[in-house]
Amino acid sequence: MFSGMNMNLAATAAKRGGWFDRRDALAAGYTDDEVHARVRDGRWLRLCRGAYAIPGPDDESRADWDKAIWRHRMMARAIYHRLGGRAVVSHQSALLLHGVEVSDLDLSRVHLTRLDGFGRSGASVCQHAARPPVLDPVEVDRERLTPGARSVVETIRGTPYPVAVSVVDAALRLGVATAEQLTDALELFTGRTGTHTAQRAVWFGDARAESVGESRLRVLMSDLGLPEPLLQVEIRDAGGRLVARVDFLFERWGVIVEFDGALKYAGVGAEALIAEKAREDKLRDLGYEVVRAVWADLAQPAELVARIRRAIARSQQRRGPIAG
Repeated sequence: MFSGMNMNLAATAAKRGGWFDRRDALAAGYTDDEVHARVRDGRWLRLCRGAYAIPGPDDESRADWDKAIWRHRMMARAIYHRLGGRAVVSHQSALLLHGVEVSDLDLSRVHLTRLDGFGRSGASVCQHAARPPVLDPVEVDRERLTPGARSVVETIRGTPYPVAVSVVDAALRLGVATAEQLTDALELFTGRTGTHTAQRAVWFGDARAESVGESRLRVLMSDLGLPEPLLQVEIRDAGGRLVARVDFLFERWGVIVEFDGALKYAGVGAEALIAEKAREDKLRDLGYEVVRAVWADLAQPAELVARIRRAIARSQQRRGPIAG
C-alpha cells in the first residue's frame, strides 16, 4: 500500500491507519512541490485540506462504493486527530469505523460530535452538538467513537426505512450492538426527528440477514404483504443430509427465495455453476419452489412479488389445500 513512499512517511501512515498530513510529509523530507506533484499524478490522494493517503494497488478495480468507504474512513481519522480530542467520530462515520458497511448511506461529509460545545461544519465535515451528551465513547484503533448502538440510531434517524433496516441488520449481525442496546439508544432521542423510522427499523431488525441485498428484499416482501419468512434455514433430505442453507423460506408453502448479489457468479468456473444448479435441482426434487432475486429485481418490486406469489400458487396446486 505504501510502495514508492520513503520509509519514515510510510511508518507514520501505517501507524495512523493509512493517512498522513503535510507536516508528516515535510518532516519525512518531501517538499510542498513534491507533495503537490504526487497528488496531481494520482500517487497520493488528497482527503481534505492538508491530509493525504495512498490509494491501494487495486483501487481502480474496486467498486465505487468500496472506494467511497475507504476514503471516508481515511477522512474521518484525519479530521478526528486534527481536532485533538475535542470531538468523537459519530453517525455514519462512526458506523464505518465500527465495521458496518451499508450502501446508500450519505458519505459526502465526515460526522463528528463535539465534546466542547459547537464546532463549525463545512463541505467536508459536519460537527454536531452533543445532545444528549456522549458519556461513554469507545476507542477503536486510535479513534474515539460514539458507542455502536448510538452510532446506529443517529445514522438511521436520517435515512429511508429500507436503508435503516440494512444498517440495523448489519449491526446486529456483526455484534456492533444488541437489540436491547438499540432500544436503549432510541430512548435518548425520543421525540426527535426521524425517531419513528429508526424505531420501526430496530423492531424489524434481524441479525440473520447476511447482506444488504437480503435486508432490502426482506423489507420489500413485508411492505408488499407477504407473510414473514424464515431466514437462513437448513434444508435436509430424508436421510438427514444437508442439501442447502437458504436465504428465505415460506415454510407453509415450501417456497424458497434466494438473493443473489450482482457479482455472485463473477469469475466463478463452470464447476461452481454446475454445483449451484445441482443444489437447486435437489431442492426442487424435495418439493420446494425456488425463486431467485437479484439487485435489479428490487427496482421492480411488484414483478418480483408476483413471481413469488406464482411460486406459492404452483406449490399449493401440487400439494393441495393447506389446513388452517
